[in-house]
Amino acid sequence: MPKLCFVGLGNPGAKYDNTRHNIGKDWLLKIAPIYCNKFVYKSKIEADIAYSHSEQILWVIPDNYVNNSGKTISKLMKNMNLAEDKIILLHDDLDLNPGEVRLKIDGGHGGHNGLRDIFEKSSSKKFLRVRIGVGHPGDKNMVSDWVLNKFHPNDKELLEDAYCKFAQAFDLICSEEIPEAQKLLHTK
Repeated sequence: MPKLCFVGLGNPGAKYDNTRHNIGKDWLLKIAPIYCNKFVYKSKIEADIAYSHSEQILWVIPDNYVNNSGKTISKLMKNMNLAEDKIILLHDDLDLNPGEVRLKIDGGHGGHNGLRDIFEKSSSKKFLRVRIGVGHPGDKNMVSDWVLNKFHPNDKELLEDAYCKFAQAFDLICSEEIPEAQKLLHTK
């Protein structure tokens, strides 16, 4: 049984690659080759999975849309016997600017429909979350289009710097050295 599980939230299909809503999935897939070989589809949890760190770390890319992520998370908890506090969700966050990354333990969904679905279907909010800033369009009526679109070119450099910080903190997270990882990620 794995001791930790990373879940990259995103929508299925190439047309959503590199969009704001897919940044959790994109970042997990970007760092994966350093630690694990390949992902294999598991229908019972509706996700592609891989293992690393002598099978102590489980990597999960749900096969459903972000707003239906709870389906995979609840199946993951049941079929893999994982506690919610051992699941680390990587997701986009409108409340953070591009280039900002925060590591948060539990908390509300902040209007994120994928997190809302996860909380409802798992009856928990005690997940560790890597919140990746994507900025806000400035008008709540524009949020749906905003998260489904690609980043502005001037945001890409900020996001690359943020990803580098995440990559530096990754081993700390895997070792469950959360305060140290938070200090690295939250310090400008």
